[in-house]
Amino acid sequence: MIGAMYSAISGLKEHQVMLDVTANNLANVNTIGYKSSRATFKDQLAQNFSGGAASGATSGGQNPQQVGLGVSLSSVDNQMTNGNLQNTGNPLDVAISGEGWFRVATGTPPALPAAGATQYTRSGNFTRNDQGFLVTSEGYYVMGRAPGTTVDQYIQIPAGATSTAVGTDGTVSFIPNGGGTRVTAGTISLAKFPNENGLVRSSGNRWSEDPSSGAEIVGNPGGTYGNTIGGTIEASNVDLAVEFTNMIVAQRGFQANSRVISTSDEILQDLVNLKR
Repeated sequence: MIGAMYSAISGLKEHQVMLDVTANNLANVNTIGYKSSRATFKDQLAQNFSGGAASGATSGGQNPQQVGLGVSLSSVDNQMTNGNLQNTGNPLDVAISGEGWFRVATGTPPALPAAGATQYTRSGNFTRNDQGFLVTSEGYYVMGRAPGTTVDQYIQIPAGATSTAVGTDGTVSFIPNGGGTRVTAGTISLAKFPNENGLVRSSGNRWSEDPSSGAEIVGNPGGTYGNTIGGTIEASNVDLAVEFTNMIVAQRGFQANSRVISTSDEILQDLVNLKR
């Protein structure tokens, strides 16, 4: 009975983790560019009552006899599917249609960030700061490239510029103060990874590179990278139907393991009461 109780306790703990993951997904159902998570379980080591044996001259063989010792957390997987695109009409809102991540960093322009300081996001609700640089809602600079080059730079739109637009190839252009020909401020660069599911959440809709993700592979929108869509944002990829189903499954799993503990306790009480 003690073994059953400890197995059930592990079930309670892991279903609570599943509920925590589900709750966080639901809390971020309206978070721009949010990627949902999924909890998976694995069984614990089993107690062996007898080993298996091959068939012999006088025996047909025997399968091993084992009793499991509960459950543990196997993984919390990042679900990197794309969210729905929503048109906003704001020219500095940018969504990625396809693969890739915006590269953002803190720094002091024109000095570029230190190696490893770049972070990544799918949240493209960008704005301009007081110096005209393209930044995230938290003030991280959006990393781009100089027009026609592979040289990293911050993207700056000068004061008085009008008709700012972001093309599908990532080019950020504007009409200078006083009119004239459209000028390109730079190209928004994107990053891909050998294993994007290995990225680490850094809060604020940002992710960080990790040894499990591999190093960033930088390129411009188009081709094997997604296209940038101006005046649009990517919504959260949380599926409410799936999350509410997961909530019910987690709740029922928790209840079932609670019942096992109650039943084991009743049996133990009966055993103790055998001695009158």
